[in-house]
Amino acid sequence: MKRKTPGTDFATLSTLPIPDNSRPLWRSLEELADTEAFREFASREFPECTDLWLTPVKRRRWLKLMAASLAFGGLSGCVRPPREEIVPYVRAPEHMVPGKPLYFATALTHGGYAQGVTVESHMGRPTKVEGNPLYPASLGATDIFSQAAVLSLYDPDRSQTVTNGGQISHWQAFVEHLSAQREQWAARGGAGLHILTETFTSPTLSQQFQDFLRVYPNARWHRYDPVDRTNGLEGARLAFGQKVDTLYRFDRAAVILSLDCNFLTDTPARTRYGRDFIEGRRVRHGKATMNRLYVLESTPTPTGAMADHRLPVQAGRMEAVARLLAARLGLADAPDSEEMPIPERWLDLVMRDLSNHRGESIVIAGDHLSPPVHAVVQAINQELGNFGRTVIHIDPVASAPPDSGGSLPALLDEILTGSVQTLVILGGNPAYAAPADLEVERILRRVPLRIHWGLYADETAELCHWHIPALHELESWSDARAYDGTVSLMQPLIAPLYGGRSVHELMALLMGQAGQSDHNLVQAYWRSRYGGPDFERFWKKALQDGIVPDTAATPKTVSARADVAKTLPPRKTSGSSLEIRFQPDPSIGDGRYANNGWLQELPKPLTKLTWENAVLLSPNTAKRLDLATGDLAELHYRERRLTAPVWVMPGHADDSATLYLGYGRRRAGQVGNHTGFDAYRLRASDAPWFDYGLDLRKASRPHGWLGSLLSTENVELATTQRHHTLDGRELVKVLTPKTLASAGTEPAEPKPSLYPEYRYEGYAWAMVIDLNACIGCNACVVACQAENNVPIVGKEEVRRGREMHWLRVDRYYAGEPENPKTYFQPVPCMHCEKAPCEPVCPVQASIHDSEGLNNQVYNRCVGTRFCQSNCPYKVRRFNFFAYTEAAETNEGALSIRAVRNPDVTVRSRGVMEKCTYCVQRISEARITAELEHRRIREGEVQTACQAACPTQAIIFGDLNAPDSQVAALRAEPHHYALLAELNTQPRTTYLARVRNPNPEFDDEPEH
Repeated sequence: MKRKTPGTDFATLSTLPIPDNSRPLWRSLEELADTEAFREFASREFPECTDLWLTPVKRRRWLKLMAASLAFGGLSGCVRPPREEIVPYVRAPEHMVPGKPLYFATALTHGGYAQGVTVESHMGRPTKVEGNPLYPASLGATDIFSQAAVLSLYDPDRSQTVTNGGQISHWQAFVEHLSAQREQWAARGGAGLHILTETFTSPTLSQQFQDFLRVYPNARWHRYDPVDRTNGLEGARLAFGQKVDTLYRFDRAAVILSLDCNFLTDTPARTRYGRDFIEGRRVRHGKATMNRLYVLESTPTPTGAMADHRLPVQAGRMEAVARLLAARLGLADAPDSEEMPIPERWLDLVMRDLSNHRGESIVIAGDHLSPPVHAVVQAINQELGNFGRTVIHIDPVASAPPDSGGSLPALLDEILTGSVQTLVILGGNPAYAAPADLEVERILRRVPLRIHWGLYADETAELCHWHIPALHELESWSDARAYDGTVSLMQPLIAPLYGGRSVHELMALLMGQAGQSDHNLVQAYWRSRYGGPDFERFWKKALQDGIVPDTAATPKTVSARADVAKTLPPRKTSGSSLEIRFQPDPSIGDGRYANNGWLQELPKPLTKLTWENAVLLSPNTAKRLDLATGDLAELHYRERRLTAPVWVMPGHADDSATLYLGYGRRRAGQVGNHTGFDAYRLRASDAPWFDYGLDLRKASRPHGWLGSLLSTENVELATTQRHHTLDGRELVKVLTPKTLASAGTEPAEPKPSLYPEYRYEGYAWAMVIDLNACIGCNACVVACQAENNVPIVGKEEVRRGREMHWLRVDRYYAGEPENPKTYFQPVPCMHCEKAPCEPVCPVQASIHDSEGLNNQVYNRCVGTRFCQSNCPYKVRRFNFFAYTEAAETNEGALSIRAVRNPDVTVRSRGVMEKCTYCVQRISEARITAELEHRRIREGEVQTACQAACPTQAIIFGDLNAPDSQVAALRAEPHHYALLAELNTQPRTTYLARVRNPNPEFDDEPEH
């Protein structure tokens, strides 16, 4: 039986006063309640060893343990990597120099939309993804999905062979089978032939579908995504009479109102929107002008964490909010029967702020909200004069079926009528990810011929007669558009690892064009579109830059109907029942990344959960239902039920429950199988995002995904929320434009130290992290893991507090738990000049160098862990086991070795490790500079976390450089050091978070 998680003491919480200015930050409700149980928990340095400490040990037993520890310490210091054979090239490939990586521009897609990247390749092995600075949709940054793509490439659980009826087959057998089928399709004009795809933006694939429908005019194309953007398109159709994509220029906006839209991390434009939004909030000496963000949201998100003013509101009440906003502008009649969903004064002040910034404001709605909400929001933006300035419209970027019958329900209806003879499923996993009421698994079995193409032999592949392994995006040729229409060419970085086929090859085969390569198909498409004189030059330039020039969409002029808000019927809501809210998981999305260990072990931005999901409830709702974090709850919704653990979430809307999608997989792979619960089992096709009528109660008997448990006691969730706590200290400084003026006016006096002073004459490396720019997206964490060979440890080890991430992003709350303010703080190694970890190491494995780096010498470390105990920042990680050889996390798989960076040592059991400031990158830049007889230039070295950050929150450089940006930031008035009172003199320092509250609101507590 798992040990219990410290539950939330709601009796204590209910008596707590609202925090005043002096109240410290808190990370969890248990910490806020400050119970005796939590104080005892927080006082333990290593909670998993408490039983051993409290058990008396006799002298003889003590001597045995000491002898064993010395023996094991010696053994761990003598570990050798396994013997491997190496074979030299007989004829080396052109341009390949051993030890020197090559970089190639390409693109990766998420939700069908492209993000331009450059990929680092070592001796033909893609090992690291970086952003493409030329790409307008990312400006050189990335996100967690792009960073983790290389791990999916080498995943040993990927589909590796063609199967027919569950038995191993081969490609030629499939080609021959399809040849006979094509004759029947041709005779019927394609009648009975249906294709189901996900969202895609590839111009080449779009052309292939047009050709396909010309060859088979009676065939049908359907599209389904468990997470899509159809509501926004339908809302545009209601407002303008045509479907258009809406883009936002946050860099031009002074006031922003978000209606349940997590635009910073959950839209196709998330990377660019993050940069643009933060550019309007970046505070520097002499510049304190900031945009202002208002957020109404049903469940806490990183966007809400960045808000200057935030209110928790049920998703089902967002339409009423939108109509109230429209009524204040004279666009609609105010709802008369609806209870006011937000305070009237709050609404008045927001509308006044928006009206005072006409033409430089934005109102944005979440993709999950209904089409009428999007239509009303379009009318509001038009009335505020935002069209053509902060709100831009373009033709839809994603390709779509030519008629309205292209939905999944329409396909299932045709299957039930017997008109579908052949179904080709290109990507996606509808057998798992479709709403439960559609009964996809039962209905698909009625199709006489079912063909599936995908990266994994997943739940849908299991139902199909033929399964064709897909090529990974880093193995194939293709193209794709970004959110603004910009096209990237996608080129392979490595030969196919498992003999898969591209979607272009399969589409060509369906039309009788066997033997066509994806390279030839993509190149032929662009050759037909290019009108210039030298196609080869154009092609090579597009490949080199990662962008096809002049492909961004042209803005359209549209006009919303004046009466659109008045003519749309209002949505009926139920004020008495509990709302159920579905949301893609922040780490594994809709479930497609479930077998990616980097993403599974990545702490979610706000809950800090790993490896599983939970039912999120507000503190008030949990108290009313007598539930606490870790309790098992039974969920009853539309005659379906599920058992799941509860997570009490500060800032969540009352009388609402959020369920993250993507877990509960059966055929994800070794890493992703049987983690969490399957929320799709409760999802309904007519209410895919939210609905009322949920019945939630404490579990009376175990069933569902936790059916193996023998009781319904509190279970321990794998969360890092309580790990590495720095209890009772001032960690995040928060200012306002008013208090910024007086910040840093008193110079800090130097403190005496027992350490001798050292003068850094050469380089002096340092890092500044701007908390005002950190949105908690975790891109830096995954980038660090990919660059530095940080291992996956698994769920049980995370529960024990042994996660290995060199960089963590702490999340803090301030204020009342019903609606607290939220702050993020990335914490890498501080590289202290007076490092407490160095003098306690008995073998000098932790040492300082002449450039200010706190180095860890792996082959000296004997695992005493004294340095870890003496680090006040808790940033050191210990290899309790040989994590890089573990089978259950796939770390020990042969193919996974290829993803590891050859410039970074792979650590073994018994070794301490930590952030190195990416010393391998510093060394590479130093070698290049010395060969050119110069110093390393400013900006020439970028750490992995810095390069990945979409908002440029992390700045690294040389303090001694004359144009040092780091040195300039250290002179900012809101600059500070973490735990400066300890006089460790850290090289990693911070810029304070700056909020920009509306001065007309009541005074809110600061800290």
